[in-house]
Amino acid sequence: MQKLYFALVICFYGIPLTGQQEQMYTQFMFNKLVYNPAYAGSFESPTLTAVFRKQWMGVEGAPDAQVLSYNQPALGGRVGLGGSIVRQSIGIGTSLTFEFAYSYRIKFKRGVFSAGLLPSVRNIRQNWADDRIYAIDNFDQAIPIDPKNKVVANVGAGVYYYAYNDKWYAGLSVPRLVPNNIDFADIGDFSREVQHVNAMGGYTFKPNDELEITPQALFRYAIGAPFDVETNVSLLLKKKYYGGLTYRVGGDTKGLGESVDILLGLQATENLFFCFSYDIGITKLRKVSNGTFELMARWWFAPPDNVTEYDGSRPF
Repeated sequence: MQKLYFALVICFYGIPLTGQQEQMYTQFMFNKLVYNPAYAGSFESPTLTAVFRKQWMGVEGAPDAQVLSYNQPALGGRVGLGGSIVRQSIGIGTSLTFEFAYSYRIKFKRGVFSAGLLPSVRNIRQNWADDRIYAIDNFDQAIPIDPKNKVVANVGAGVYYYAYNDKWYAGLSVPRLVPNNIDFADIGDFSREVQHVNAMGGYTFKPNDELEITPQALFRYAIGAPFDVETNVSLLLKKKYYGGLTYRVGGDTKGLGESVDILLGLQATENLFFCFSYDIGITKLRKVSNGTFELMARWWFAPPDNVTEYDGSRPF
């Protein structure tokens, strides 16, 4: 097993850095609640969604994430309620986040506008006793020898709109507004939560009764990090067979992008939809990584017989 050399860890431990802190998801179109609280209650059925993501397979300590989220409309559709449990890990660090989403929804003639709040509590843990790492200087008092835990609370906000007949949606959100101190050092203030701005939108075309095409995009920006864009085109055949292709910008390829992602899904029953995605990396990381895979399963507790409102959360 490869060692995680402590000299590199300590370099990052003592230098103020900014960048993306929130986990990215290839299937953002089915996982909107973790991006935007205003999405809560957008679909008429109570919905349970589970996501499992394994990033950069073959790389020791690479990121992975698991999400379990639930949301539903309430009070005749005037509000939306939801919540998520999100576990993320990278290297010796693990975070467990509990989020509660509330949205107030205003119905117009052609669509619904909603504004939402996202209170959250996050437990951050670093396991300095991990046997994959070792200290070059065992007598350095600045190096922890025991696992460290920290709990931080935050709040986010967002807005979301979806149109009935035009079948388009758009949203804007900042999931964490407070720049909490997340440093484990007894002195200093090197690490803080960074504000992330998420914007997404999409439009569905229907060439015929059998086929629907949805181009959509997710724009992400974190203070101190490069601007990130993911563009996706999805196809749904006979309201059952789903396929998609995503292109993610960024990386070290001088404009060629970070990855090309393939999505395949199936509406297995009236209640159950699941989707698998695989990211094909284009950066130098592809030489040591076997790509990234993500699995999503969604359960509608009360699937409608005839869906008349488009909410952007489903492949039709």
